[in-house]
Amino acid sequence: MSQINSDSRFMMMALALARRGSGMTRPNPMVGAVVVRDGAVVGRGWHVRAGAKHAEVVALDEAGELAKGATLYVTLEPCNHFGKTPPCTERVIAAGLKRVVIALRDPNPKVKGGGVEKLRQSGIEVELGVMSGPGEELNLGWLHWVETGHPLVLLKLAVSLDGKIASATNESKWITSATARAQVHRLRRHADAILVGSQTVLSDNSRLTNRTGRGSQPLRVMLDSQLRVPTSLNIYSPLGLNQDGPSPILLVATTAKASFQSRKEAELAGAEVLVLEGKDQRVDLEALLRNLGERGIQTVLCEGGGELATALLTNNLVHRFLLYQSPILLGAEGKTFYTRKDIQSITEAQRLKLITFKRVGRDTLSIFAPTPQKAR
Repeated sequence: MSQINSDSRFMMMALALARRGSGMTRPNPMVGAVVVRDGAVVGRGWHVRAGAKHAEVVALDEAGELAKGATLYVTLEPCNHFGKTPPCTERVIAAGLKRVVIALRDPNPKVKGGGVEKLRQSGIEVELGVMSGPGEELNLGWLHWVETGHPLVLLKLAVSLDGKIASATNESKWITSATARAQVHRLRRHADAILVGSQTVLSDNSRLTNRTGRGSQPLRVMLDSQLRVPTSLNIYSPLGLNQDGPSPILLVATTAKASFQSRKEAELAGAEVLVLEGKDQRVDLEALLRNLGERGIQTVLCEGGGELATALLTNNLVHRFLLYQSPILLGAEGKTFYTRKDIQSITEAQRLKLITFKRVGRDTLSIFAPTPQKAR
């Protein structure tokens, strides 16, 4: 087997290990590591949770003396600064490794290239960029947040074959299969926050919780420009598990149209209320996303409905669009997810790039990257 193929194979192992930390490591990235000597894996590790040992340290601990002269495969550049744990570069150098293969450079200003340089200065051969594409996808939200200060926005919708999110009578349970819905709960486990519009909450009495039994609960965020959602609904219910540190049970973004009394009722129910008024007396979505980024929210999963989806797409605020499509037809009176009325010709159409497509039970999942356009 060639060195290139061998490097790719072992890096794939490291990436698979990194995914085991999904939903557990924030605010840190997911990282996996493998120590290989004479073609055999002698150490494995992944970052289990924030504050715990880093992946490369765990792998080197398992390898012990066998790490001398071996190769370390790690999905992210080892850190060279003190945080909650000592610099990983010192542990890597002390292990006597001959070579370190890295998928991705760390964009954190405290690290960025410093880890690689420290290893090279110590005489260790460093290979950078092996499986960098999968490495980026693994920590897409974290990378985006570190580089921009804003969260990565994932828009998820479940639609019929003719593009409807609900029937003419506003029924949406259930358009997609149990298999697809279970996958959505895994998505919630990976997200730091879930964003939803008030109409969806009123229609579905949504809980917006992670029910996989793993990871922490995402911050629930609701757009309610007039605070018309009663505090008796499920979204105002306290969570059994919450994020590390103090967090409201619900973050409600509203406008000046909401009465003082309704704001007080929401706050007494345990929610935090933000008045973020933008154009047309609607919630300023960009201001909301900035606020979430300042809170350390790296990934936001948006779960509809049509008004929110249209606003996010029109204003170029979506980074990944996940479209679950079921083989049913709901007809002309069904509710559409894209409600714009200003598109008059094909040349004005909003365009998307298909990233991947796969079957999920009886349904299909298409993942798109929207193409930026001029907001109207």
